[in-house]
Amino acid sequence: MASAPRTLEDLERRYEDMLGFTPPKIAKRLKLSMTVDPDLVGALEDWRIAALTPDALDQKTVQLMCFAILLSQTSEAAANHARAAIKAGATLEELHASAGIATLFRGVAAFNMAGELLSNLFPAPDQAQTSTPVKD
Repeated sequence: MASAPRTLEDLERRYEDMLGFTPPKIAKRLKLSMTVDPDLVGALEDWRIAALTPDALDQKTVQLMCFAILLSQTSEAAANHARAAIKAGATLEELHASAGIATLFRGVAAFNMAGELLSNLFPAPDQAQTSTPVKD
């Protein structure tokens, strides 16, 4: 595991590398935590990176799993991992299949949430056929 970064910018860069941006809630948490207990936040962020970058799985698979798990919890963070999955090469069809798996365990609430998230990422029917996401 990498040693804990000691700057806010280092921690934010990890999110930017994975997601393409640092989500606002996470940015606030990082900023606060770096002023209160930088060792703790560094350790937690190292653990997060270790869990999200296993040698045994590629990033697309990891992010599809995160998307499905967070959908099954109906967590708004599912959107961040959908974006990360797309960044890692996932298609609309793969995200939709992951949503189907989440629905098996959570029910229609997860599928409804996925429909909203994926419609925002792939809004036009002709874009869905090409599996090309909309750029923000």
